[in-house]
Amino acid sequence: MRTGNVALIKTIEHDPIFLSEIKALSPRALFIGRLLMPQVNLSTMDPLAEARRVVDLLLPVAADSRRMEVFDAWEGYNEPVASDAEQMKRLADMEAERVRLLAEQGIRSVIGNFSAGRPPLEDWPYFRPALESAREHGGYLGLHEYSAPVMQFGTEGDEGWLTLRYRKVYRQYLIPAGLNLPLVITECGVDGTVGSNRPGPDGQGWKHFVEYWAEQGMGTDGAGNYIEQLAWYDSELVKDDYVVGAAIFAINATEDWQTYDILGEAAAILERYLAVHPPR
Repeated sequence: MRTGNVALIKTIEHDPIFLSEIKALSPRALFIGRLLMPQVNLSTMDPLAEARRVVDLLLPVAADSRRMEVFDAWEGYNEPVASDAEQMKRLADMEAERVRLLAEQGIRSVIGNFSAGRPPLEDWPYFRPALESAREHGGYLGLHEYSAPVMQFGTEGDEGWLTLRYRKVYRQYLIPAGLNLPLVITECGVDGTVGSNRPGPDGQGWKHFVEYWAEQGMGTDGAGNYIEQLAWYDSELVKDDYVVGAAIFAINATEDWQTYDILGEAAAILERYLAVHPPR
C-alpha cells in the first residue's frame, strides 16, 4: 500500500481507525467492503424481503460516517450459487433491490461476487435486473477468478474458463447488451479446489503447489513463481478498460487460509513489482 500503486483493496476488516490508516497509505485505491452473513435458500426466498434483511445487516456498519469516508462500495452475498434459471432470477431481483435501497443511503454496491467458473454463461441474461440496477446507481460487478496448478491453467487465447473468464462474460453478453459495468475482481489467485480434470497435486492455496512447480522446471522460488503468475494476470487485466482492479486472496489470512497467504516473502516481491507498475 505504501507504494501508492494498489488499485483495489477488499476487506472484511471494518475498524475505522485501521481503515483510515490504510486509506491514507493508498488514497487512489478503490475500497470494497464485505460483511460476513449467512446465505439463504434461493429457491424459496422472497427477493424483496431478503434484500431488506441484507441491507438491515449492512447499514449499521456501512452507513457509519467514518467508514463512508473509506469504502467505495459494499458486497452482498459471497459466492452465491444459483442452480437454475429461477434461482438466478430471484438472486437478480434481490440484488437489484439491495442496490436500490443502499443507493438511497448514498452507498454503492458490488453485485454478483460469483465464484470462479460461475455462473454458467447461458445464465447471465437472467441476472439482467441486477446489472441494470447497478448501472443506474453507480455500482460494480464483482467476480472471483482462481485457477490451479497455475493461474494460466484453463486459458485459451486471451480468454479462459477460470481466470480470464470475465472476457467471455463481457464479450458474449454484457457489452452487446449495453451492460458493461466496471468490473472488480474481488478475489483471485491460485486455488486447487477450483475446477476439475486439472494436472498437479491436490491442494488449496499457492503454497501447496510450490513443490509441483519445482518439479515442472519452474524453479525453487515458490514465492517468486506465484508473483510472476499474478504479474501475468495483471498484464492481462490492464488490457480491458472496464477492469478496475483485482484483489489477491489473501494477505494476513486467518489460520484456515494460511496456504493462500502472501504475507512475507511473496508480499515483499509484490511490493517491488507494484513500485514500478502503477495502475492505469
